[in-house]
Amino acid sequence: MRIVLASNNKGKLVELQALFGPLGCTLVTQSELGVPEAPEPHKTFVENALAKARNAAQHTGLPALADDAGLCVDALGGEPGVDTAYYATRFGYPKGDDNNVTALLEQMRGVPDRRAALVSTLVAVRSPYDPEPLIASGRAAGLLTQEPVGSNGFGFDPVMWIPEFGQTFAQLPVEVKNANSHRGRAARAMVALMRERWDLSADKAA
Repeated sequence: MRIVLASNNKGKLVELQALFGPLGCTLVTQSELGVPEAPEPHKTFVENALAKARNAAQHTGLPALADDAGLCVDALGGEPGVDTAYYATRFGYPKGDDNNVTALLEQMRGVPDRRAALVSTLVAVRSPYDPEPLIASGRAAGLLTQEPVGSNGFGFDPVMWIPEFGQTFAQLPVEVKNANSHRGRAARAMVALMRERWDLSADKAA
């Protein structure tokens, strides 16, 4: 089965394809199928993910999977949250992972409370108007470092220190990160839901 991934983020594609491998499905980014990005005006991860999934299904006729994820920092009242992807632009930087990290560390300079959580909400729909979207969430709590550490991963991985491992996500081997990350936890829950609710034997490839 082909499933359109409502994202153009190559890092997400690689992670999610590995995590959804057990289902025997193939994820295809929406950009490969000419799908325009959906507006994300909502204030919660689940609402934005649902909007993205419905948009991708509408344009392709394929089942769609969307991930809305972000970093929620305790000292910042839960920000940047759903605005994580554009966080750097609030401080005069161009959009981008490295700039997001730079902006965050600047805002957190001298702040003793370093608690934060990476959150991922996955939504899957069989069709644009699927009345029963599948919803799975994952959360990985940790502490923000003072500077980036590690070269693996993407996003805020280099500054997200995970106490149980004594390392940042960017220092962990890919398989360990995928097993313990917010997205990994959400993906495992979504795989279980798809197996329970969807007919995965059906050939829906277009």
